Amino acid sequence: MTETAAVVEAPAGSRHATWFRIVAIAEAVSWTGLLIGMLFKYVLSDNEIGVQIFGPIHGGIFIAYVLTVAVVRKPLRWTWPTTLLALAASIPPLFTWFFELWANRTNRLG
Repeated sequence: MTETAAVVEAPAGSRHATWFRIVAIAEAVSWTGLLIGMLFKYVLSDNEIGVQIFGPIHGGIFIAYVLTVAVVRKPLRWTWPTTLLALAASIPPLFTWFFELWANRTNRLG
């Protein structure tokens, strides 16, 4: 007896939404790490290790976030205002996470 397994593929939009969520949250976490590193460097002590570690990490994830927004905007059918809001969210700390929550609640992530 042979059995065939049904392969259910996720819609393209959900794959893009998942990737966007991962990168948006990673960007917020790296921002947090960089802010903590800056707190230690400039306020609590003269220790630069946090900035040396999280600076390049955050820079790379920031670039990944901007590129991800550019890639997912069409599959997720984002308007230009939504796209610009997603890009603007990359500037203030943790706003990529807030944008992700808002986009999910308003069905902009599929």
